[in-house]
Amino acid sequence: MYKEIFKYIKKYNNIVIARHIGVDPDAMASQIALRDSIKLTFPEKKVLAVGNGSTKFSYIGKLDKYEDMENALLILVDIPDKKRIDGVDISKFDFVIKIDHHPFVEDFGGLEYIVDTASSACEILMDIILNTKLECNKEIAETLYYGLISDSNRFLFSNCSPKTFSLVSTYLDMYKFDIAELYKKMYARPLNEVRFEGYIAENMIITDNGVGYIDVTDDIINKYKVDSAAPGNMINNFNFINEVLVWATITEDVKAGLIRISIRSRGPVINTVAEKFNGGGHKMASGARVETFEEAHLLINELDKAALEYIKENKLEESYDN
Repeated sequence: MYKEIFKYIKKYNNIVIARHIGVDPDAMASQIALRDSIKLTFPEKKVLAVGNGSTKFSYIGKLDKYEDMENALLILVDIPDKKRIDGVDISKFDFVIKIDHHPFVEDFGGLEYIVDTASSACEILMDIILNTKLECNKEIAETLYYGLISDSNRFLFSNCSPKTFSLVSTYLDMYKFDIAELYKKMYARPLNEVRFEGYIAENMIITDNGVGYIDVTDDIINKYKVDSAAPGNMINNFNFINEVLVWATITEDVKAGLIRISIRSRGPVINTVAEKFNGGGHKMASGARVETFEEAHLLINELDKAALEYIKENKLEESYDN
């Protein structure tokens, strides 16, 4: 498969790299790293990494403005389904390559490379670059590390395997980047965000079955002077709470005219629930988009049912008997 991917990259002079809506560090880092690797290998090619960005992730790099190109290859990273593609029309391209670590949802009609055991899209790209003639340098290696660390939550998640650590070790040995300096860029944040995180912790509602959630209205967003992506970006900060099996932030996004829901789990499968509400993702990390808080609460009810089933199957009744 590595050779097939490289063959198509070598064939096309015009290449667009896109990912899912609602940018996160792994999605953005994987498309920027792949763009820069292709351009380093083939300086004559026109390669664009496109989609809506976020100032919060400016440390990763800059995205490009999309433009139509004839005879172009589309590479989609970190996305399993067509409805969540950000910024491009898949039908306008000559050929499509999908590189993803989510469980399979649908075929995009081209070359599909899915490794759903990988920690991140960036981990898959680390492997592809090592096994093809695609070139890399210290900056590209750092970008890949940003994405892998974000999606694995600094190796805390079970999606990390011996291969994950082996790849990171290889890249550290080859490119000598400074992990401490990278972490400073990733995790430094203003005081208002710290206070906002405290607000979430103080006001999170916990159901009898261990589902924690909070409604974040536009008024709260404005009060703490954060953006609508902030609650979702903080979701991993609430891991390992004894009384919580599943947790979600429900955030009003006035500009987009929708409600964003970020969900995490320590047991119950949540992606099948998210898929019912215009979303999806991994079994333990998913998201959804709905139109109203009422619809979001229907999702919470479904998560609560999933949590109850998990509690019964694993005989955890005493732990979550409030």
